[in-house]
Amino acid sequence: MIPVSNNTVSRRIDTMSEHILTTLVDRVKKSEFYSLQVDESTDVANLANLLVYVRYLFEGTVQEDFLFCRPLATRTTGEEIFNLTDIFMRTNGIDWTCFVGICTAKSMMGKHTGLIAHIRKVCPSVLWLHCSIHREALTAKNMPDDLLSVLTDAVKLVNLIKARPLNSRLFTLLCNEMGSEHKALLLHTEVRWLSRGKVLTRLFELRHELQQFFEDNPFHLASNLHDEDFLQKLAYLADIFSVLNELNLSLQGVRVTLFNTQDKTEAMIKKLRFWTSCVSGNTLLCFPTLHAFLEANDVVMGKHVKSLIIEHLNQLAEQLRKYFPPMDTSQTWIRNPFEASLPVPQLSFQEQEQLIDLSSDGALQLQFKRKPLVDFWTEAMTAYPVLAKQALRVLMPFATTYLCEAGFSALTAVKTKYRQRLDAVEKDLRLKLSSIVPNIGELCAKMQAHPSH
Repeated sequence: MIPVSNNTVSRRIDTMSEHILTTLVDRVKKSEFYSLQVDESTDVANLANLLVYVRYLFEGTVQEDFLFCRPLATRTTGEEIFNLTDIFMRTNGIDWTCFVGICTAKSMMGKHTGLIAHIRKVCPSVLWLHCSIHREALTAKNMPDDLLSVLTDAVKLVNLIKARPLNSRLFTLLCNEMGSEHKALLLHTEVRWLSRGKVLTRLFELRHELQQFFEDNPFHLASNLHDEDFLQKLAYLADIFSVLNELNLSLQGVRVTLFNTQDKTEAMIKKLRFWTSCVSGNTLLCFPTLHAFLEANDVVMGKHVKSLIIEHLNQLAEQLRKYFPPMDTSQTWIRNPFEASLPVPQLSFQEQEQLIDLSSDGALQLQFKRKPLVDFWTEAMTAYPVLAKQALRVLMPFATTYLCEAGFSALTAVKTKYRQRLDAVEKDLRLKLSSIVPNIGELCAKMQAHPSH
């Protein structure tokens, strides 16, 4: 009931954070393998922050947790990032030899001076993965010039209203008077990868309201809203970017492995090729917004628009294949050891024998159908340690930097413009982001409740 001082609150945060860190470090030390995901970003005070998450084995399951957040005082080079990470590992006694994989943005790769180059000096066999979410975002950037101009004009139309408070208020009143389902447009930003599909869909749904608005507020791009070709292209872009948004979301989440991301992207490549054949045959059910627009207005899609859509779909399929090449077939035994073709050339003699024994284990086969792939191989480590370790070396690395992105969102909430002088945010973030709950009873027992004066 009695408010505590700022120092008391800060001290309790520090104590609980240190307790969580000690628990996490002990778990990582006992883990057979561990992997990292690393990313850096600039906060509201223009301070570069390095954020690192760890994936490790604990009590027969795979756990993911916040490891540390440290400021980068000068440059954000691979050497600086490695030095910070190496100091943390050595200070806490975490062995590099158990490190099996790291997931980062491509800018950290660097064969000679990048982060991966420095890590491979202490751990040569480490597996590097380019974040799948970053790769999917890069795929969506390229498009034909005509479609790019439609996207650019659409963003300008939105910004004319959203960037001016008076226009925003007038447009909201107009939407209310017309009984529209939505009352405002959405603002597009390149930083938010999911904004394109939502912005274009909302713009297309409010096209009639926009036509009415620009009658009283002239704008040189307003005539596009009466152009059928422009509206057809806009409807297609709203559909295709909504699909890419769904793909992006499906790649996010915890405990995502390389196999999960590969499955999603392979399915998308097949869909893009299927949609290309559908559009060539004048079937547009795959693009509901465009299909509904053409049906409602009794319009036939123009040849130029059709060729643009086919070109863009082919381009997307090629870009996805470029950033997500087919997986090595030598790893198929990890995905389903009970249907693996024997022998597997990449496995040793002992591993081949264990694979034969495992594929004939009926009890494990039941577990394989019920449990996630990582948990299955973790459980198999007891009976088939050599084979399971080989599988976990592939499954343990992160496939995305999703947790880092979520961590930076938390950092933005903690370090606002009113708290921009808050330099050391690691302990606050640990309490906010860690899944480990501090043992309050143990901490209280170690504290002196009434110190002498």
